[in-house]
Amino acid sequence: MSTRPEILFPLFASLETLPGVGAKTAKALEQMGVASPRDLLFTLPASGIDRRFRKTINGLVFPTVATTQVTIERHRPARVKGRPYRVDVSDAETSFALVFFHARDDWLARQLPVGEERIVSGRLELFDGVAQMVHPDHILPVGQADTLPDFEPVYPLTQGVTLKVMTKAAAASVDRAPELAEWIDPTLLAQKAWPTWRAAIGQAHAPEGSSDLMATAPHRERLAYDELFAHQLTLALARARRRKKKGRANVATGKLQSKVLAALPYTPTGAQTRAIAEISDDLAAEERMNRLLQGDVGAGKTLVALMALLVAVEAGGQGVMMAPTEILARQHLMALQPLAEQAGVVLEILTGRDKGSERAAKLKALAGGDIQILVGTHAVFQKDVEFKDLRLAVIDEQHRFGVAQRMELGRKGARADVLVMTATPIPRSLSLAQYGDMDVSVLDEKPPGRTPVTTALTSAQRMDEVVDHLRSAVGEGRQAYWVCPLVDESEVSDLTAAEERFKRLRAAFPEGQVGLVHGQMPPREKDAAMANFVAGKTNVLVATTVIEVGVDVPNASIMVIERAETFGLAQLHQLRGRVGRGAEASTCLLMYQPPLSETGRRRLEILRETEDGFRIAEEDLQMRGAGDVIGTAQSGLPRFQVADLERQAGLMATANSDARKLIEEDPTLESDRGKAVRVLLWLMEQDKAIQMISVG
Repeated sequence: MSTRPEILFPLFASLETLPGVGAKTAKALEQMGVASPRDLLFTLPASGIDRRFRKTINGLVFPTVATTQVTIERHRPARVKGRPYRVDVSDAETSFALVFFHARDDWLARQLPVGEERIVSGRLELFDGVAQMVHPDHILPVGQADTLPDFEPVYPLTQGVTLKVMTKAAAASVDRAPELAEWIDPTLLAQKAWPTWRAAIGQAHAPEGSSDLMATAPHRERLAYDELFAHQLTLALARARRRKKKGRANVATGKLQSKVLAALPYTPTGAQTRAIAEISDDLAAEERMNRLLQGDVGAGKTLVALMALLVAVEAGGQGVMMAPTEILARQHLMALQPLAEQAGVVLEILTGRDKGSERAAKLKALAGGDIQILVGTHAVFQKDVEFKDLRLAVIDEQHRFGVAQRMELGRKGARADVLVMTATPIPRSLSLAQYGDMDVSVLDEKPPGRTPVTTALTSAQRMDEVVDHLRSAVGEGRQAYWVCPLVDESEVSDLTAAEERFKRLRAAFPEGQVGLVHGQMPPREKDAAMANFVAGKTNVLVATTVIEVGVDVPNASIMVIERAETFGLAQLHQLRGRVGRGAEASTCLLMYQPPLSETGRRRLEILRETEDGFRIAEEDLQMRGAGDVIGTAQSGLPRFQVADLERQAGLMATANSDARKLIEEDPTLESDRGKAVRVLLWLMEQDKAIQMISVG
């Protein structure tokens, strides 16, 4: 069934088949992303207006919207151009004026004949102590009073589309909505007491009060679930399809792994051990692995990644580890090389900086299988980079690599397994939306030997005191990061620039003690500045957020973040994770520009309260919304029309497990429920998923 089912045809007809929608309106609606009656069904009212009938406007608090029956007393046309036309009216107890600008006198005389009665509804306000209704929203003959709903839905609009047109078109779309076979699991449906899909659509477009507009209203919740379920089905089908693709069984012998474990000065945490076991099981299976390793700052992902890469080598193949930046790739090299040496494994690095004969020699060794583990940046994607037998690709900091790059890397190895790592704890709902097709391992414990970081807040007005404290700490041999928000002084922004801060600090410290690193520097200078800091030649490193991910300097125990209120929570948590890596007690100083906004203060206080990255990520999601937490542009996060990822995390988790269960039990969607689900996928325009079923 790879064509749209006939029952849905009316919903995918052209907009111009709806009453009141001509070519011009259709074009305006398309600007809003509404291209069919189906899209109108999922464009739900955002608010509503109380249009309940009142005997009189007496006693109302202005301004307000009111609906009442009036007698037309007299017309007062505008005497001067630009003045309004007034019509005096009275209800059961009092009188007021209807006011019109630029209206035609003959039209008003026909609409509102003196002595007759009408129902009027609109916004009332006081003007010079007199109640008036400017341009009533509705003027109806008394006999048509019941055509006005008690609660009128208000839709999102765009230029060229009035509420009247939108309401009429939405109502006509609802009339076209067919009764569809149920695709939700019967137990869940009963437990939640949700209406059928057809009833839910009807209720969503005919709210009876503001409670019907809330995400928690049963009909809205049902529609949100349908949307999340369709999305998770697509991911579950992708996962099932990828699992069908033959991988290779990479069975660990444990020979190399045991050498590394023996050389470690500590015992891996329970979370590390669990993740290593999950990954080893995946690698040993015939299907291709597609796993996400999520770990909080400093939870020890690097060790887990190395153990996985050693499985590939033990099985007779090669592994590659990719990092988004040169600094990070070099750091992985520094962390992994000594351990690889213990195991007698050849580990090399390849970045854009390798040129000429040096590069040629590396490529030859890689193609010949002499390099067993390669660490690199996106330079690894280049055409001439060939592996002898690539078994595992580990990708660090997933959100910097697109899906296309993941696939490109997959092609380098005939049937390579993929492990994706991220140091950004992602709230469960988002991680399911973004990585629902992957299996997830979570590192939620800190390795021993990491000291907690004391977090303090201070106002930027106390800058001089901060510099004095820093001077005495440096005198005791400690090292510090000083993070600035922007690189160059721009008029639009009063954020202190890194260059300026560098000059000021350089003047306050002995010669050569302060270094600078920012994104605009040539890579060689950046690496040199980092190397000097790592070697302890400089004691204070002034930096922009380039140091956010992965930089590891155990002796650095102080982190000053300037204008901390301008950063996102997750980013502040990442930056703080750069200290507390050695035995020295560490401090993170969040410096803010007063006055702080309510949310600004709340953000900084959350950081002071906890070091748990997952809790911080959940709070960040509550405060900023999904798009900002991941950065929607490059996140591949789907845009949902009804569902709200921040508030409906539980629904997403249910949709994920339900979709996986259904696809395991009925992979080709042939059962009765499976067939209903196919209709849902067409309804939700998940064409990719439909192709996956038809291709199998």
